[in-house]
Amino acid sequence: MRALLSVYDKTGIVELAQGLHELGWDLVSSGGTARSIRDAGVPVADTAEITGFPAILGHRVVTLHPKIHGGILADRSNPHHVAEMADYGIEGIDLVVGNLYPFGEDPSAFQHGGGGAEDLIDIGGPTLVRSAAKNHAHVGVVVDPAEYSVVLEELRASGALSAATRRRLARAAFAHTAAYDAAVVAWFDEAEDPILPPTLHVAATREPVALRYGENPHQRAALYRSNGADPWWANATQHGGVAMSYLNLFDADAAWLLAHDLGAAAGDRPAVAIIKHANPCGAAVGDTLAEAYQRAFECDPRSAFGGIVALNRPVDEATVVEMVAAAQADLVIAPGYAEGVIEQLAAKRKNTRLLEAPAPVPNGRHLRPITGGWLVQEPHRVTSTPDQWKVVTERVPTDAELADAALAFRICAAVSSNAIVLVKDGVAWGIGAGQQNRVESGQIAAQKADGRAAGGACASDAFYPFPDGIEAAAAAGVAVIVQPGGSVKDPDTIAKADELGVAMVFTGERQFKH
Repeated sequence: MRALLSVYDKTGIVELAQGLHELGWDLVSSGGTARSIRDAGVPVADTAEITGFPAILGHRVVTLHPKIHGGILADRSNPHHVAEMADYGIEGIDLVVGNLYPFGEDPSAFQHGGGGAEDLIDIGGPTLVRSAAKNHAHVGVVVDPAEYSVVLEELRASGALSAATRRRLARAAFAHTAAYDAAVVAWFDEAEDPILPPTLHVAATREPVALRYGENPHQRAALYRSNGADPWWANATQHGGVAMSYLNLFDADAAWLLAHDLGAAAGDRPAVAIIKHANPCGAAVGDTLAEAYQRAFECDPRSAFGGIVALNRPVDEATVVEMVAAAQADLVIAPGYAEGVIEQLAAKRKNTRLLEAPAPVPNGRHLRPITGGWLVQEPHRVTSTPDQWKVVTERVPTDAELADAALAFRICAAVSSNAIVLVKDGVAWGIGAGQQNRVESGQIAAQKADGRAAGGACASDAFYPFPDGIEAAAAAGVAVIVQPGGSVKDPDTIAKADELGVAMVFTGERQFKH
């Protein structure tokens, strides 16, 4: 039996070579892989000894030779192949171990067109891997160092890899080369447009976490991680509670992003966001995390029950008091927990999942499937700030009113359109989401606020097309309205705001969310 080993990532390669040698396998390798094996005292033949041809062109051509690929691709059950191997002195290769230059991780260090990244495009490696994977009926292929011990264990137990194992390894090999090629073409594409490239390759790997079902029990579901990505949820630690569900993950991502966004926008203050069915039902900033938690739950206690709660600060004992006093959350996510806090919460909130996670990093592009394709856009971020807004009414808002307006407008970005958010003193007292007309969203927000937003701010995710929306906001008692502006009816809405004595500012930035 003969194995060819050619890897960029040398993790575990010496141990694998030693194990194969002990099992009586002949080893073939080249370059740095051969040196590592040889330095460990394991016999290994160089590919040049097999091909009779040295590595050329600065090591660009090493294994691209009939005596290598003929030995990998030959169908051992085909007498014509076997005869040709004998005619040309080709020996079979029964196992290929290879992984590729880290193009997907490294090319950002090179400028497009600078001539550096192209040197990281692996040619020989993918060719070896694909050849072995194609002929998995006769040849094993390993691309993941985590598989080395599994392969050795099976070889020691059975003397050969089973057909099922070879097929499983071949699938992993083709996934490896497909992701690699996707990274290469993405590098070329993104030189033209990093957000909306000419072609889009979505390469992702299914995570081992089991999701019981999707949005509904009859829908199968799984979690995939984009290749090369390091998302917050992949580095999160769960303390207690049952496993995360599809909807838990979906809402937790929204809550985690919103809590960090609100805290940063408010001058790095403690912030809490509560999400239920993809929409905020509570959001607040405070001088302490406990205060922010208590105020966020006061927004809509009924809806907050069973919601997803995100906090942008480690949970302390004072916050635990508020958590126990408030409606039970389905999941709490925070950057950490003070000593003893997890045990306290586990005793009082046995069914609440406690997640400890690093800060989120927003995606570089937003994808949404439609029938037969994808809609792709830049991710939405609130970019306008109060100092860029235009006051369009006779009354000028105070600094405190503008601070509430800024928070309300930012929360709007996380609410399904049509969205109206009422904020007073850093608390979203009323959130109206997902109505087909803006007035009804405003009425829902006012009903939830129940007078608590008086003197505060009303934010609308898009312009008011008619003065009736201004009337609804004024009826809630707000002192300032923040909206994008841009309607042909702007003069009418401005006149109505002046008539009612309400300040109004235009941001020039719409916040639709569907």
